Amino acid sequence: MQLGYTVWTWMSQEHNNWERNQNPKIAFEQALREISHLGYQTVENFNWFADYYMENPQEVVDVCGKYGLKFVNLYHYLTPNWQEDQDKGLAYCKFSQKVGAKYMNLQMQVWKDQPYNRPTDREAIEVYAKKATILGKMAKEYGLTLCVHPHANTPVFTMEQIEMLLEMTDPATVSLCLDTGHVTLSGGNAVEAMERYIDRTAYVHLKDVDPDESAHPEWPMKRFQALGQGCVDFQGVFQVLRKHSFEGVVCVELDYQRVCNYESAQYSRMYLKNVIGI
Repeated sequence: MQLGYTVWTWMSQEHNNWERNQNPKIAFEQALREISHLGYQTVENFNWFADYYMENPQEVVDVCGKYGLKFVNLYHYLTPNWQEDQDKGLAYCKFSQKVGAKYMNLQMQVWKDQPYNRPTDREAIEVYAKKATILGKMAKEYGLTLCVHPHANTPVFTMEQIEMLLEMTDPATVSLCLDTGHVTLSGGNAVEAMERYIDRTAYVHLKDVDPDESAHPEWPMKRFQALGQGCVDFQGVFQVLRKHSFEGVVCVELDYQRVCNYESAQYSRMYLKNVIGI
């Protein structure tokens, strides 16, 4: 297993409506310096990060190499504009190949209005399965594994919905990024989900969840926490990963920080070292 961290939060201002940092390259290097110091090995970032380096992808390779890190995953997400999603997907696949990435996460379109939890919409999942298949074939041409990321406030969130999407897609084209935080937030069990979907899981997101289901009704994703601060059974998750000799990336992520990005990354790293043993 390779241990990674996703660093988009260094490049966005959490307390300013997620405005992007005015000096994105400086923020990116700060993130690399900090996660490298903590002992992480790989890096993931959102797709728009690539826009700052599109003319010279070698910059990414060089600055990651400076800190002994590998850039492995670009996180793509769908919007109401499917043609644009495909066009950007192609550009990001080409960019990913140039920086040596091996994965591309794919998130369905997020809704921001309540109700956040909505009934399963099989027709919507069928549409997204077709889109994932198209992008998965595209990614494969550039040496990437497309990993659908089940996510809150999207049609692919619960274990039932994950099951449907996997049934509608070909394992040779579409893999899974299982996120311990999102599957727990949906009411699922992260250990059970990991065991059930391990054969389709190529990439893993690690985040913890506040067990208080009444917390943050205005935006439930604020319940996410650094590893070891919530209710996710990470020892059970890693038992499954080790049992199946998982060789991919386990990538820590945290959307909202208790203090700052470094403190969150440090807390999770110490938990992984002292409790999980990696």
